[in-house]
Amino acid sequence: MKETIRPLGSRVLVRVLEEESVTASGLFIPDTAKEKPQRGEVVAVGDDEDMKVKPGDRVLYPKYSGTELNLDGVDHLVLEAGDVLAVIETA
Repeated sequence: MKETIRPLGSRVLVRVLEEESVTASGLFIPDTAKEKPQRGEVVAVGDDEDMKVKPGDRVLYPKYSGTELNLDGVDHLVLEAGDVLAVIETA
């Protein structure tokens, strides 16, 4: 049975995006030396009218924020909308 999460109020469900495991110069970064991810993709948003993000947006958030959960083997976070620092836009 597949679970879905629908955030309430001003909360946002974010799928955690893994950080690169190889540097630009080609050095391999072991799991023990990786930083905690700070980027994610918005999966669902709460019912707050003043929501600034929408599903599909790639966002930046503080390292140690939100409530971690695992849905179908994929790491997610439930964040307060105010914890989202920025929307990442590509040119």
